[in-house]
Amino acid sequence: MGDQSSSASGGNGGDEDPSLRELLECPICLITMHPPIYQCKNGHPLCSACKSKVGNQCPTCRQELGDIRCLVLEKVAEKFKHSCKYQSSGCPEVLPYSIKSKHEEQCSFRPFNCPYPRCSVVGNISFLVAHLKDSHNGRTSNGCSYSERYIITYETGFQDRTWKPVVFHCYGHYFCLFFESFHLSGSPIYLAYVRFMGEDNEARKYSYGLAVKTNGRKMTWEGIPRSIRDSHESIRDSLDGFMIHSDMATFFFEEDIMRVACWILQEQQTAGNTSAEETRDQKLENLCQLWKNLQLI
Repeated sequence: MGDQSSSASGGNGGDEDPSLRELLECPICLITMHPPIYQCKNGHPLCSACKSKVGNQCPTCRQELGDIRCLVLEKVAEKFKHSCKYQSSGCPEVLPYSIKSKHEEQCSFRPFNCPYPRCSVVGNISFLVAHLKDSHNGRTSNGCSYSERYIITYETGFQDRTWKPVVFHCYGHYFCLFFESFHLSGSPIYLAYVRFMGEDNEARKYSYGLAVKTNGRKMTWEGIPRSIRDSHESIRDSLDGFMIHSDMATFFFEEDIMRVACWILQEQQTAGNTSAEETRDQKLENLCQLWKNLQLI
């Protein structure tokens, strides 16, 4: 099937042969063809995408098309390497077509999904940060701790909803705090959790804490932020966050307001990856951050 973002190069990494490149150009869409490649009885080739659009008639000679595969061109196509379709986003990989799709499924340069529930927007991190603010009325915070107030009105009864997200910028990355309410097996609950706006391997370098406190009572939660590569459904279904049953939540209301304190910490790295001085600085920074968190709760 044709791929508009692909550029072909010689199978051995050398310069591309223009004559072979021309042979692989679909005569209809003019895009480089990849297996499966089809041909009519007279040998006129076309890509699988165009075949599905022209019915059973060759667009070149008007003969019956059928399902004849052009094995020779398929062999030629397999010799070529192709740039990842996320090349424009910075991916430098040039791969054989046979493994190109598998790479693109996991490419670190592929766009991220918006972490807001039921939002289908995709983009890079900077785009999604602006999107959360502009389209989902998100708040932004420069720093690794924050105390957010959530207004919960019981006059209209318990409702499934998602409150405005809070986007933190700290340690050179973005994190996003979510707070939502829904029914779990018929029971009304609240769930608060933090997402890491980046890859999963980077998310594991951080931890976060959440706390509610009022009237002499306090509840806390500590966890690892889940990457926004994970779907919202996977977070919600696994209940990987600070879960409070509706009945328990009433103990933490102050005039229909629940205040949730949140903080982000950077996990201590192994000695082999950082110097003793850097480790001391990181510990000191975390201690300072913990002190600020105590002021929040």
